[in-house]
Amino acid sequence: MAAPGLRDIPLLPGSPRRLSPRAVARGGQGPKHGQQYLKVPGPQAPSQQGSADRESGPPSGGGSSRSGSVINNYLDANEPVSSEARLSRMHFHDNQRKVDYVLAYHYRKRGVHPGLGSPGPSLAIVSNGETGKEPHAGGHGDIELGPLDALEEEKKEQREEFEHNLMEAGLELEKDLESKSQGSIFVRIHAPWQVLAREAEFLKIKVPTKKMYEIKSEGSIAKKFNELLQTLSSPLKPRVPEHSNNKMKNLSYPFSREKMYLYNIQDKDTFFDNATRSRIVHEILKRTACSRANNTMGINSLIANNIYEAAYPLHDGEYDSAGDDTNDRKLLYQEWARYGVFYKFQPIDLIRKYFGEKIGLYFAWLGLYTSFLIPSSVIGVIVFLYGCATIEEDIPRLLVIVCGEHSRPEYETKVREKMLKASGKSVVQKLSTNMPENEEEDDEDKLTWKDRFPGYLVNFASILFMIALTFSIVFGVIVYRITTAAALSLNKSTRSNVRVTVTATAVIINLVVILILDEIYGAVATWLTKIEVPKTEQTFEERLILKAFLLKFVNAYSPIFYVAFFKGRFVGRPGSYVYVFDGYRMEECAPGGCLMELCIQLSIIMLGKQLIQNNIFEIGVPKLKKLFRKLKDETEPGETDSAHSKHPEQWDLDYSLEPYTGLTPEYMEMIIQFGFVTLFVASFPLAPVFALLNNVIEVRLDAKKFVTELRRPDAVRTKDIGIWFDILSGIGKFSVISNAFVIAVTSDFIPRLVYQYAYSHNGTLHGFVNHTLSFFNVSQLKEGTQPENSQFDQEVQFCRFKDYREPPWAPNPYEFSKQYWAILSARLAFVIIFQNLVMFLSVLVDWMIPDIPTDISDQIKKEKGLLVDFFLKEEHEKLKLTDEPAQRSLGGGRRSTSRASSSAPSGRSQPGSIASSGSQHTNV
Repeated sequence: MAAPGLRDIPLLPGSPRRLSPRAVARGGQGPKHGQQYLKVPGPQAPSQQGSADRESGPPSGGGSSRSGSVINNYLDANEPVSSEARLSRMHFHDNQRKVDYVLAYHYRKRGVHPGLGSPGPSLAIVSNGETGKEPHAGGHGDIELGPLDALEEEKKEQREEFEHNLMEAGLELEKDLESKSQGSIFVRIHAPWQVLAREAEFLKIKVPTKKMYEIKSEGSIAKKFNELLQTLSSPLKPRVPEHSNNKMKNLSYPFSREKMYLYNIQDKDTFFDNATRSRIVHEILKRTACSRANNTMGINSLIANNIYEAAYPLHDGEYDSAGDDTNDRKLLYQEWARYGVFYKFQPIDLIRKYFGEKIGLYFAWLGLYTSFLIPSSVIGVIVFLYGCATIEEDIPRLLVIVCGEHSRPEYETKVREKMLKASGKSVVQKLSTNMPENEEEDDEDKLTWKDRFPGYLVNFASILFMIALTFSIVFGVIVYRITTAAALSLNKSTRSNVRVTVTATAVIINLVVILILDEIYGAVATWLTKIEVPKTEQTFEERLILKAFLLKFVNAYSPIFYVAFFKGRFVGRPGSYVYVFDGYRMEECAPGGCLMELCIQLSIIMLGKQLIQNNIFEIGVPKLKKLFRKLKDETEPGETDSAHSKHPEQWDLDYSLEPYTGLTPEYMEMIIQFGFVTLFVASFPLAPVFALLNNVIEVRLDAKKFVTELRRPDAVRTKDIGIWFDILSGIGKFSVISNAFVIAVTSDFIPRLVYQYAYSHNGTLHGFVNHTLSFFNVSQLKEGTQPENSQFDQEVQFCRFKDYREPPWAPNPYEFSKQYWAILSARLAFVIIFQNLVMFLSVLVDWMIPDIPTDISDQIKKEKGLLVDFFLKEEHEKLKLTDEPAQRSLGGGRRSTSRASSSAPSGRSQPGSIASSGSQHTNV
């Protein structure tokens, strides 16, 4: 016989060892044969529940449900709620409790088809254990459950249990009644003060204290220079509160319920900002279990199983609303997310406050990277203009003598499947064993390398296949160039423009292939990472980034590396050419070398990727998705609420936005661009200029997307940009080697220096072109390879070709000459010296410039000292106020009274009070 107030909950197969006892029993479901049951407390009867004020909350321990406190009664279903009477569209319908998070799901009534509706109530309030009652459940006209109805009923029960567990954790919920035949339901979540305080202490969230201090510049010269810089840059600063006074700063300290007197808590509803409140609720959502969904842990698992469709925090109102009402979203739109403010600095502090540290760090890095492109662009423009100005004075050009954490839901699912397949004792028996939580997991409770081996094997084979596919496409374009050049050369009218036509069309083909494969490789990298089943979200993200970067790196740079380092290197020589197919030999560089073609290839691919990806993929595709979703909503059959459509709630507006999918595409785009800028900048000095122009637009484009087109992301803490820093560092080191080879091998820089200082008679480049040409006896041409309509056999005996080879009359004809080996040695020496010199300079600069500036490190040290002094003073004052009643009761005289009154400062709040006593001010 169960104890009073306890209910029977079946233990489901596949439940993990640490099963939460918070589950909801369903009425009318009797025990099935062979199931085990737990005894858990049930909700109290409605008669036992009373009303409580808004300040009452769950115990800090969070052990039991607050079923004894009712904040809202049910609204009358026959009385529609007027949205015009709402004071704020970000609160519950009581206009008091703020909506901190929203869960959305789509429902379908039992046995009904799309387009058939049923009238009913429009709203239910769920608060502290109460749930709205559906009006027609069990009534006349119910249809027996079909397969689809049974699935919907199971999802409904899982949602009810999950929402009950959320209320047991102290959250307060409000949701709509499922009054139509089908539609979307929004579950609004509010975190009361007690929950916010408990979770803020658990998460060690830093909050401002009452102590304020002023940041002062050290030294008069530095102070004057800083003031001058602030004055000159004032037109570039965004007009946001965070930039109004950057000299005053609050000391921050992790929140503690035992030290409430330290914080400047003027209003509990606004002490934690919206991003922090939503982050706290999201942490609860991630760790709340649902036993009916195979003991799934967290909201992400429920979304993956289609129990909920979406979970998101609300934006701070509308960004384009008329009037003087101001919110952080509107400020960001006006001062940051518009192209008209491209010249202003980014409000990084406000971005961090609104979106969290992870997104704030991305935009801070993007802004820093863009600012570093400015000096590179200036140098690139100077080099380009100098080249244009001196091109007519280039002597070789004038001489043309050549022949023509938490575990991921997927990981938990795989572990449960493994446990179910394991031999020996059953899962239920494993759960019944009392095993300490700190004991290490055995091999049956985690995925070993044997479990992941098939996934690793598929990953390895797939990546090799896709890299081979990229190389095959590059080879196919090479074949296209060879065959097209041969075909155009047969026609006299197209013979003069063969090289330009072939180069331009081949680069365009490469660009189109790169853009298509970029999208394919991104999807394939995600699929390959999923079949690996990484344990944590961080591991999943790192592996996904590495795979996507590897594939996109090979895809974007393969044709460029071919032109830079391989084209024209393996063509052979006259009389012994290398043929791809019968009659088609390998292509050669232009008479002036491959450097100009490399520049053309870089410019078209870089500009094409930036323009097409920015205009089509980042602007056009989201707008098309939004239009398609709007048309689908308008044409979808079912009931519509005209009054509601005129005054949509904030959660409806945010639900219509695109879901946030992470920063990987944003970083990937910039990393690939960084590769274009750094890897081959020696051949294309204007690359930083084009990157700078693109990024000026990219910053505002990404800002507008985050502010206006995406649902608000969860605020995520992070200390750096993660694995992207290692990728940037790797590209930077590789770019040194790449540019060294471009200068030494692709260009004629080294051959010119060798000729000028070793072979020239007067120290000039006169005779350089003749020095680079070798002799060939035309009588040694193979049969069938002679040029058509030529008089070589009658008028010409020798022809010149570009290479360093012995003449035909030498003892070893057509072998590489001494000049070839001298130039090759000089090229390798230059690569080694250049690489080591640049690496040494980079290490030297890294050593000279500290990771944390000196003034910042000094400020941190002073903050710690001020914080210690502030703690000691507050504790001392608290002890005085605490001892005062005891001294009065013991002494009872004027002496003790006067001493106590003199020791207590005026205006000091009483012990336990959390009201502010005014900010304290200290100069630093």
